[in-house]
Amino acid sequence: MSTVETITQSLPSLTLQNKSDNSEATKQEEPYKYAHLLPVFPKDEHYPPLTPFEHTDPGLRALSHPNPRAFLDNATSVIDLTPRLGSEIRGVNLAELDNTGRDQLALEVARRGLLVFRDQQDFIDRGIDFYREWGSYFGRLHIHPTSGHPEGAPEIHLVYRDANTTYNFELEDRIRSTVWHSDVSYELQPPGLTTFFLLSQPKSGGDTLFTSQVSTLSRLSPQFVAFLKTLKAVHSGFEQAEFSRSGRRGGVVRREPVQNVHPVVRKHPVTGEEALYVNRQFTRRIVGLKLEESDAILNFLYDHIDKSADNQARVKWEPNTVVLWDNRVTAHSAILDFEKIGARRHGARITPQAERPIPALDGLEL
Repeated sequence: MSTVETITQSLPSLTLQNKSDNSEATKQEEPYKYAHLLPVFPKDEHYPPLTPFEHTDPGLRALSHPNPRAFLDNATSVIDLTPRLGSEIRGVNLAELDNTGRDQLALEVARRGLLVFRDQQDFIDRGIDFYREWGSYFGRLHIHPTSGHPEGAPEIHLVYRDANTTYNFELEDRIRSTVWHSDVSYELQPPGLTTFFLLSQPKSGGDTLFTSQVSTLSRLSPQFVAFLKTLKAVHSGFEQAEFSRSGRRGGVVRREPVQNVHPVVRKHPVTGEEALYVNRQFTRRIVGLKLEESDAILNFLYDHIDKSADNQARVKWEPNTVVLWDNRVTAHSAILDFEKIGARRHGARITPQAERPIPALDGLEL
């Protein structure tokens, strides 16, 4: 058996039926256009620990531009999804943005938290080398320690599910699929601007929920926010690694898991906005508090994030949609509501790392 496991054989066959008046239907296999981007899980792929690096957010350069939103001048439509979070944009080809446009894009993502670009087939079809170049403009590309990636391209994180295979959603022991998180927040320098697109999606379902962590924080009382600013929390990747070591999600761990301490309230390096920075998937405990105290605060915050629909936006995927969000000021959750119809959901994420989270409280030592 090859050291690389692929899921190609598990894909449901795509067929075309050609009928004549007096003959039976004949079936012709239609090759999957994005088969080269199916996930693989090399068993011999290992990476050393990540090392710190200096990050400068491209959005900082856009602050001095005469018109920081000039990259939207030719857009045919710009619609805010909600007052607090998200904009949907048509008429802008992301693949053709120059460096000035990319700087302005980074600033707009930071300010709106979430941008949804429609009609981006050019971007999606440019392929792996372009994905790498695109992501590297916004930061050092992250290699996920456990997820699948296209063969030869570990920098591209893939999500995949079809009628026969799942590498991301395991729900047998849970009653709902929503798991709010900020991607790999356990890293010392978690992601900033993130790009995600679906290569194949169900006709209905498989949406993604986003929430503004700026807005969730602003809903809390000033006295409580002041207290939260004094706190820091442990974010852990150990549970994710153990999930893979148990044989699920492809069964590989490319880099030994880490945990890191981050402020409970962080400050964005470009906008200066303050955002809640805890999530149910990776945050484990508040440093310095007793277990019951930590659990009480974290569970309150998780419940607040879960239920605050007035801070949330829902992205419905259309073909050729590219979504960008700022992991520093948002959280998100995929929605698994299509598991019974046997549809394929195949997505790719380009994940540049950013700075170590900046405490909202000056002088808080991490």
